[in-house]
Amino acid sequence: MTARVVVADDQSVVREGIVMLLGLLPGIEVVGAARDGLDAVALVAEHAPDVVLMDLRMPRCDGVEATRRIRAEHPSTQVVVLTTFSDDDSLFAALRAGARGYLTKDAGGDEIVRAVENVMAGQAGLSPSVQRLLVERVTAASPVHEVQGSGELPDGLTRREAEILALIAEGLSNPEIARALHISPATVKTHINNLFAKTGVRDRVQAMRYAYKEGLALPPGTSVT
Repeated sequence: MTARVVVADDQSVVREGIVMLLGLLPGIEVVGAARDGLDAVALVAEHAPDVVLMDLRMPRCDGVEATRRIRAEHPSTQVVVLTTFSDDDSLFAALRAGARGYLTKDAGGDEIVRAVENVMAGQAGLSPSVQRLLVERVTAASPVHEVQGSGELPDGLTRREAEILALIAEGLSNPEIARALHISPATVKTHINNLFAKTGVRDRVQAMRYAYKEGLALPPGTSVT
């Protein structure tokens, strides 16, 4: 069975290269090439492809939004994200939008064919490197202190702010906190500014002491009994 594929990438050299590569692969027919998300949505409506290979960083309409529209309007078309994998947020945003596969742009022909076949069969089409990264992100995410009961957190902190306080107390940097919680560094910084204002702490050392005092984190060397 031949898979009918649309390629979406805003860089013409990359797009044409992918189309050329796909033309050499068995069982794949390229039925359209889009320069942005809006073109991708239009080509899906016109050609009803089996799979879209979707770049994430595109003008007018990015790959995440295009994926969301395609999955909502054309549920029989599957989406495989094709990207340089520059950040973690994009991966989870794309999967939440309905993407079933995720490939890095350096993926070989065999990986692409396998991903296309997998998503057409209703399975996840993730490259080995992305599968490893997903496992690492899940297993490496630092456990945060769970506040017991239904009482309010101190000083009006939100649960997310308490989680970030606990991670600060563990010595994590802003980028490490962002990776652990699967949010952007800018979002981490906003939460830290808010929790500093609420708690009256001025720096990370004071934040650590506050977390220990309020039971949001355990001091080093403390065991849970």
